[in-house]
Amino acid sequence: MATTAPRLPLLPHEQWVKTLPQTVVASCVLLLDREDRILLLRYAGGRPGAGTWGLPGGMLDHGEDPLGAARRELHEETGIALDHDPAFLGYDHRTDARGTGPVIDFYFYGGTLEPGRTVRRSPEHDRHAWLPLSGLARTPLTGRFCTLAALHAAARGGTVACLREGRPV
Repeated sequence: MATTAPRLPLLPHEQWVKTLPQTVVASCVLLLDREDRILLLRYAGGRPGAGTWGLPGGMLDHGEDPLGAARRELHEETGIALDHDPAFLGYDHRTDARGTGPVIDFYFYGGTLEPGRTVRRSPEHDRHAWLPLSGLARTPLTGRFCTLAALHAAARGGTVACLREGRPV
């Protein structure tokens, strides 16, 4: 004789949604100059990650899409407004970033900027620099060196970087 599993009560949609996993989503932009150097920003004292260098970017605002966030964050953090949409460059899934829980970072390639482009930093950063990939292995980075290396290679090769915990998969 077949037995049936007990029927569980269905949750109303708004309660069911609250049971789903929560993930922080961020977008970053890789920019290069004509010498193949990467634009990096250093987080100012008193900020999470103070003293470390990273790409321009940040978390999405409520209802914002990753591309829109990339453009907004780039402008807010550097004063640079691109005259084109940056190209999708890759993603990184991290299971826990600084105690926030799961994070998905979307990366976009903003292209090669012309010499003399002015960078106007936001108050969350105290320095910016165009740095060669070869010199970053010993630089205190917000993320991993292998992440920047994979993103740089994808930008140069016209491919996409799929990362897990900052490492290519």
